[in-house]
Amino acid sequence: MLVKNWMNQTVISLDVTDSIQTANQLFIKNRIRSLPVLENGKLVGIVSDRDLKKVLVSEDLGMDHNEIVYLNSAIKVKEIMTEDPVTVSPYVTVDEVAQKMFINKISGLPVVDKEGELVGIITQGDIFKLLISLTGIEKKGVQMAMQLKDELDSIKEIVDILRSYQGRVVSMLTSSKDIPSEKQNVYFRVSDLDLSKIEELKAELASHAILIYVVKHS
Repeated sequence: MLVKNWMNQTVISLDVTDSIQTANQLFIKNRIRSLPVLENGKLVGIVSDRDLKKVLVSEDLGMDHNEIVYLNSAIKVKEIMTEDPVTVSPYVTVDEVAQKMFINKISGLPVVDKEGELVGIITQGDIFKLLISLTGIEKKGVQMAMQLKDELDSIKEIVDILRSYQGRVVSMLTSSKDIPSEKQNVYFRVSDLDLSKIEELKAELASHAILIYVVKHS
């Protein structure tokens, strides 16, 4: 799950000489929340929609439209951008990026190569796409959460039971957060199950694990 496989390679950017009027138009047109800022082709900053809202003159002030455009055209992106923005390499993992976004409370990160060239941008939206892909939600089916012993044989035992009910495991995620060290929570998404036997299946699973929940997606 490397950044290079999930980032947007077509990057919409601003120049330091662009006005906040231009920036606002790009935000509205492309429905994005941050834009990298370039100077002579090099990344020098980033502007977020929050930065823009702090300085943007709006029609709420009761001004004439032409006056608003004039005032917003007078302020340059360079004056409001965050300089030396946090960046990531295309060869780091997406979960590392998600952690960095969370810690820094930002919605997107410019991606730069080892020469410092801007090669993409990765956003919260891209991470949501990855999450959807990992969970297999587009396959619908049934998601089952259960607590198992932290042993490979425990997972194999559950998979064998699911297969005996014609189930196909589409995805499997594990977590050890806030549970005993010898345990793990495992989240299976299973398609093609014989749903007429779902209660029978739940009973069998409960005899081998702590069944947390079963949710059907149709």
